[in-house]
Amino acid sequence: MADSNITKKVLAQALRELMDETPFEKINVAQICEKCGMNRKSFYYHFKDKYDLVNWIFDTEFISLMTEWQQEDDWGFIERACHYFYDNRSFYRRALTIQGQNSFSDHLHEFTYLLIKDRMQTISGHDDIHPMCINFLTDAFEAALIRWLTDKNCMPADQFIQIFRTLIEKTALEVCKQMDSIS
Repeated sequence: MADSNITKKVLAQALRELMDETPFEKINVAQICEKCGMNRKSFYYHFKDKYDLVNWIFDTEFISLMTEWQQEDDWGFIERACHYFYDNRSFYRRALTIQGQNSFSDHLHEFTYLLIKDRMQTISGHDDIHPMCINFLTDAFEAALIRWLTDKNCMPADQFIQIFRTLIEKTALEVCKQMDSIS
């Protein structure tokens, strides 16, 4: 298994380097393989396509970091996640522009939806969170993340976190007031 991960990491590094030079849609598997001195057969043994490789990079890096962060409070987790994306913004700036089937944006949405659902259930103590609430927060987080990372003058992570946290906390307080007045 160790050899498999080494091969995947080499392919991932090759793709990252190519994405620094070339738009993703113009990169093909042959170029990735040529960049790292592997053959296409090796690539397809590990990945379905280049989209699968982008998603694998996120899964292995971000999700492995997530396991280290599980003891964090919710804001500590969000802060670390934002710092991760900021530190890797060159890659994610490009990955987030990928469109179509199996795109990174779709993959991120599926992951974020489950993460937000889990966090909301943990915070509220209820398992029956309405899907509309989860979708709304997922879409809001993704839109903020994409706008932030793809901005030519991407603000530092700490500044983004401060603004995002203020918006979320003030919105949550207002929603709670509104919900109390409806009840």
